[in-house]
Amino acid sequence: MNAMTEPTHFDRLSNQHLDALEEETIFILREVAAAFERPALLFSGGKDSLVMLKCAEKAFGVGRIPYPLLMIDTGHNFHEVTDFRDFRAKELGAELIVRSVEDSMARGTVRLAHPGESRNVHQSVTLLEAIDEFRFDALIGGARRDEEKARAKERIFSHRDSFGQWQPKAQRPELWTLFNTRLQPGEHFRVFPISNWTELDVWQYIEREKIALPSLYYTHKRDVVERKGLLVPVTELTPRKEGETIESRDVRFRTVGDITCTCPVESLAATAADIVIETLAADVSERGATRMDDKTSEASMEKRKKDGYF
Repeated sequence: MNAMTEPTHFDRLSNQHLDALEEETIFILREVAAAFERPALLFSGGKDSLVMLKCAEKAFGVGRIPYPLLMIDTGHNFHEVTDFRDFRAKELGAELIVRSVEDSMARGTVRLAHPGESRNVHQSVTLLEAIDEFRFDALIGGARRDEEKARAKERIFSHRDSFGQWQPKAQRPELWTLFNTRLQPGEHFRVFPISNWTELDVWQYIEREKIALPSLYYTHKRDVVERKGLLVPVTELTPRKEGETIESRDVRFRTVGDITCTCPVESLAATAADIVIETLAADVSERGATRMDDKTSEASMEKRKKDGYF
């Protein structure tokens, strides 16, 4: 290997750091398989769940992931993401279970205040119904502690009571990677194997492992309007309001979710390496820069988690 291609000291340190995070995630994924009878892996088709799925592939092998993939679909997801979700699940030979907020609406367990209300907050109801339907005792999620203040309070093994609720003061200590997984009837755990990863770690890992992602994560032209400091995509679900000017801009999504509450950021980043550089310079968290629903106390993450949200 010549001097031009020899890894730098920074590259070696970065790989050691990513190796340690990957090793921890694989350990937790295997621990879930060993400790619970009916676990499932929450899989949206977004970057964090794709990183987690890559680690699951390394932990168990293609066609051997020992738990199903579960998505709670609002019915307002970007088709690029749901198409990629289906493709990746099929590629891995994994069972994919999809439950929809629209089904909960048809049952009357979810009622919108008005037709244009975001369905994102109502995912809690559909998720709890899926837990009851399949008797899941552990759900593996891709949340990270750097995303939002409420998520920073989470344990890796987050205990939920028989109502599916999260009680921050009742969480169990986690010392020396020893996890208390005891459950009473009706209770379950949410498990977050990439808790200790940051957005930068995720993108460095995506670059290193060459993980394919939905195209929305990279630069593309999109019609947007500026609204309350955010770039709101112009769609049937999020139309232009009176007085707003539609502009075509080069954007990408830092996170993908319900169309009604997810915004892109201006960017020319066309590769994971480009995004690593952008992320190093970012001074706003990905949720703070892209999520409309986190701006109000009624939809605050902590309240939603206490109600049974991811």
